Amino acid sequence: MICTLCPRACGALRDAQHGEGYCGAPALPRLARAAIHMWEEPCISGTRGSGTIFFSGCSLGCVYCQNYSVSHGNYGKTVQMARMYEIMDELAAQGAHNINLVTPTHYAHLIPDLARHKPAGLPLVYNCAGYERVETLEMLAGAVDVYLTDLKYVSPRVSARCSDAADYFSYASAAIQKMIAQTGSAVFNDEGILMRGVIIRHLVLPGFSADSLHVLRWCAENLPDGIVYSIMAQYTPCGSAVNMPPLNRRLNAAEYRRIRQFVEYQDFTGYIQELSSAKEEYIPPFDLSGVEKAT
Repeated sequence: MICTLCPRACGALRDAQHGEGYCGAPALPRLARAAIHMWEEPCISGTRGSGTIFFSGCSLGCVYCQNYSVSHGNYGKTVQMARMYEIMDELAAQGAHNINLVTPTHYAHLIPDLARHKPAGLPLVYNCAGYERVETLEMLAGAVDVYLTDLKYVSPRVSARCSDAADYFSYASAAIQKMIAQTGSAVFNDEGILMRGVIIRHLVLPGFSADSLHVLRWCAENLPDGIVYSIMAQYTPCGSAVNMPPLNRRLNAAEYRRIRQFVEYQDFTGYIQELSSAKEEYIPPFDLSGVEKAT
């Protein structure tokens, strides 16, 4: 395939096992982990966990990525689509509330097929960074039940420095509006699990709380009711950010208080983490768990 799935539209050649593009991904799915995950938002993980499938590679270049070995290093194993169907069934058998595709943008071409084979009754979650083309999202209409998306930045300067994507906001803002148009307002089941709708995540970065306020203000002024927000204070220095001030430290109390006060004033529906959530123990091990079929 010649790939134009993400905003980079690099036109890279991707065959079954190799990829030449920014993400480095082949055309077949390369996975780093497939397992029950308890640390997503409560309406995603619930009491039995989310059935997460972590794809290798990424269309962003976040210097602080907690999944650095996977997103930048492309660690993982390439599998056939038949194995993807089995993995979804295995996660369902373990009690997963949903099938949660993590960093799926560069595999969007496969998602309509995955949706047709997913276990009945489980929502399909598209867990992305927000850096999406509207044209790609149009392919997913009717296939994706829940969009769990980041909205990271407004400032081109900040997004270029932190994620190698000066055009991040122009794409992410349009993408989120398309996601909302596809799914409508949030719909929950009797267990409080989100079955349809959009969750917007925002990770507050140390030293960039002013841009966080721009993100949240844009949401308040431009997006309708019926969205779930997740404001994250869990930032922990990872990747090359450990040597890049101010990203080489955690949030301080003043930064956290500034964001929390704004969120409470806007009365967003959703979640806001405490500063105590900034722990490395919440980062899952990328060890190919669940990728290969148990023998």
